[in-house]
Amino acid sequence: MPYRRLPNTDIARLKALKTALAAGVEIPPFKLAFAQSTLQKMRNFFTPFEQMMQQQKSSFVSQSAKSKELGIITRKAKLYISHFYQVLNFAIMRGELTPSARKFYGLKENDSKIPNLNSEKNIVFWGEKLIKGESERISSGGNPITSPTSAVVRVRYEQFLEAVHYQKVLQKTTNFATDKISAMRAEADQIILNVWNEVEETFDLLPEDIRREKASKYGVTYVYRPHERDELQQISEDIVNDFVNEQDVFTQAELQSQRRNILQDEEEKENNEQLQYSISFSHN
Repeated sequence: MPYRRLPNTDIARLKALKTALAAGVEIPPFKLAFAQSTLQKMRNFFTPFEQMMQQQKSSFVSQSAKSKELGIITRKAKLYISHFYQVLNFAIMRGELTPSARKFYGLKENDSKIPNLNSEKNIVFWGEKLIKGESERISSGGNPITSPTSAVVRVRYEQFLEAVHYQKVLQKTTNFATDKISAMRAEADQIILNVWNEVEETFDLLPEDIRREKASKYGVTYVYRPHERDELQQISEDIVNDFVNEQDVFTQAELQSQRRNILQDEEEKENNEQLQYSISFSHN
């Protein structure tokens, strides 16, 4: 015998509530299988719950789409920042700048290593050092570094900061909706449980199969246990196997012979009826 199973996902919860609400609209109050107070509770709860789920989905989709865009912008920012530090080292190697110029950018005077840019935090730190350091060095009388200039790097750096900020806003929105849904979940389960209990109680005196059929219209879900599903499958297969096609018993020639006999019998019957009619007519 199938057993009742309450929804265990948020989508299933929303579907169960929608089905019960639809029944509340379509069925007159005096025929409704659950109380009007339960219907009102469900109506009050459903809209904010659905809105939170829509907000969560929308934010998550946007977050996923913007994540790819952020990856591209991040790679560009890393490329321009690291390239600038490489050009700085080349200028020092050529003697165009002194090693002490590295201090403007937060580097040690004799450290020619390119800064580690493998995290957002490092990109922000070294990007800011680069822009401020180049401005200070030029203000002290130095010539601007080119290919790329700090102005070009600044454009990529600010695009990166903006993309990171927007991604965090989306993430915050997604987390907010997720937390709200989590907090509403217990209430959703309680409302659904109350609806289903009232529905089953209304149809309690009906035969089991009819009771389940009527309750299902209110969103009550019944599932078979694994061994019951196997038994149903076996019964279905047995019925199919027990069904005998006439072509499995008779040959094609025999079938045609039977059909001819049937047609002849019908024709003979029709002739007899006409003959009886003629005899009756002649007597009159």
